[in-house]
Amino acid sequence: MNREELKGILPHREPMLLVDEAELEEDNLAVGKYTVKGDEYFLQGHFPGMPVMPGVIQLEIMAQTCCVLLKDEVKGKNTFYTGIDKARFKNKVLPGDTLVMKCSLVKSRPPFYFAQGKGYVNGKLTVSAELSFALL
Repeated sequence: MNREELKGILPHREPMLLVDEAELEEDNLAVGKYTVKGDEYFLQGHFPGMPVMPGVIQLEIMAQTCCVLLKDEVKGKNTFYTGIDKARFKNKVLPGDTLVMKCSLVKSRPPFYFAQGKGYVNGKLTVSAELSFALL
């Protein structure tokens, strides 16, 4: 899915639509990608002279990628975080990097869903977390 197709399932719009492309690669594995251009709003003050993608933005990209796992259930609903657990940030994400998120659904009790995700740049782990969210 490209950005326009993602708009069909996600309520997010620019500047908060943070996934460039995403695919459901196999049963229960969504892969989302975002390439850091360097002029994003979240880099303007994080940090002057040394732009680094904030961890919360990485987690937002993870959450948006998770929505691809539930693309039929998400349509017409809003997704709200209900929890972020075991978030770990291992390496920096810098302008020019492509962050690749790999996410899977762990369990569900609609309207609540539980997922885990990992983000990589050039095959190197940058972020991992367990997420929970509600579809309302």
